[in-house]
Amino acid sequence: MAMFRLQSNKVLAVDMTGDAVKAKNGSMVAYDGEMAFKKLSGGGEGIRGMVTRRLTGEQMTLMEVKGRGTCWFADRASEINLVGLQGDKLYVESSNLLATDGGLRTGTEFTGLRGASQGNGLFTTSVEGHGQAAIMSDGPAVVLRVSPQYPLTVDPGAYVAHQGNLRQSFQSGVTFRTLLGEGGGEAFQMRFEGDGLVYVQPSERNTIAGDV
Repeated sequence: MAMFRLQSNKVLAVDMTGDAVKAKNGSMVAYDGEMAFKKLSGGGEGIRGMVTRRLTGEQMTLMEVKGRGTCWFADRASEINLVGLQGDKLYVESSNLLATDGGLRTGTEFTGLRGASQGNGLFTTSVEGHGQAAIMSDGPAVVLRVSPQYPLTVDPGAYVAHQGNLRQSFQSGVTFRTLLGEGGGEAFQMRFEGDGLVYVQPSERNTIAGDV
């Protein structure tokens, strides 16, 4: 299995001994040894992944890197965070996924009709299996614990990823104070209940459900 390590907080190094990894297309910045690169079509595996991406207009092009040596990855000086998976599933915005172990399965998951309020489409990317994934954030990511006693509400523009036994829903954040310009300004919020982790970034991306 390939070994993921952070060369710095903005550069991912992957040591390979004949292994393969999947990474965001164009994210390779350097490598040593012998490497082969192959572009992968679609944002997820199988026809469903390709069709759902086309329907929502999302673009997530991956490449497969296989060989012996070390390959370094980075994307727009984003902060990189390593996530270990032990047979569980990680849900991550497609724009925030940098690389995964080649053995991890990637696909698409339906987020509900109100997922369009995020401006990120109706589907999100899933990563499942045993291995490591590298996700990106605009600024150092904060990992927040969700427990049955303490559900979590997240600004859709700050959401990066989540894992664990979590139920995700969307709720309206529009209030009288919001309409007067005194509230937070988010028309929709993401709510997580259950037991798991949510990754958020300290910088908001633009969303349809932004300022009212």
